[in-house]
Amino acid sequence: MTLIAFASAKGSPGVTQTVTGLATVWGRDAVVADLDPIGGDIGLRLRRTDGLPLDHDNGLLSYGAAVRSGQAADLTDHLQRAEDGTQVLVGVAGPSQVQGLGAAWPHIGAGLRSAAADVLADCGRLTPGSPAMPVLERASALVMVARSDVAALAHLRERLRWMNDSVRSGSGDRLPTAVLLVGDAGDTRSADDLARLLASGGISVPVLGTVAYDPKTVRSLQTISERALLRSLFHRSLLDVATRVQALVAQREVDWAPESETAV
Repeated sequence: MTLIAFASAKGSPGVTQTVTGLATVWGRDAVVADLDPIGGDIGLRLRRTDGLPLDHDNGLLSYGAAVRSGQAADLTDHLQRAEDGTQVLVGVAGPSQVQGLGAAWPHIGAGLRSAAADVLADCGRLTPGSPAMPVLERASALVMVARSDVAALAHLRERLRWMNDSVRSGSGDRLPTAVLLVGDAGDTRSADDLARLLASGGISVPVLGTVAYDPKTVRSLQTISERALLRSLFHRSLLDVATRVQALVAQREVDWAPESETAV
């Protein structure tokens, strides 16, 4: 199916909340994969259907061991279902466990790309030399998540410049990339300003919109009523963003489809 990587240029702008939130409104089967090399917190935020914590030993670590030498492995054997219904590939507990994955990263990327469900991967902070780079090279698209403040956008611009020169998909083409902002969902000016800023610097990357910064709703996701969640700014902004992310990937697949597949 589709592998979409989500990452940040600096700090913690809300990648995890965005990815887990998008999975709940995705509209088709989706897996949340925690690939943050420094240790993800999806396994700490979510609980299993029986209320117990998610198991860090059954997830990225076990899947990486299963595909380490390129052998086939069933991804579903390494997924856990959270109490909200989300299928999760739990990440590592800390940086020390990343070393154990070693050469498995390219095979992890290939396996996620060929999964039966869409995979939304939280890749943490994107830096040169990140262990998650082989996964990005196999992704259908990359979405950079950033706060809508001056410092964050400056770091984002520089990281996008580096990626434009350095990051390629497995076919050697530039990886389709877009930006999501986290902030005031009613502030369309920041997204427009960022689009112009990037374009003026020769960076052709679309800005897909803004996910509402709504910490009160995020903190209460496990206890909030469905009615209250549906009315929240966080949920409504995710619905808009999910449609745009899916359109980005769909357009990329149309652009690169063989002529026999696109001919009428």
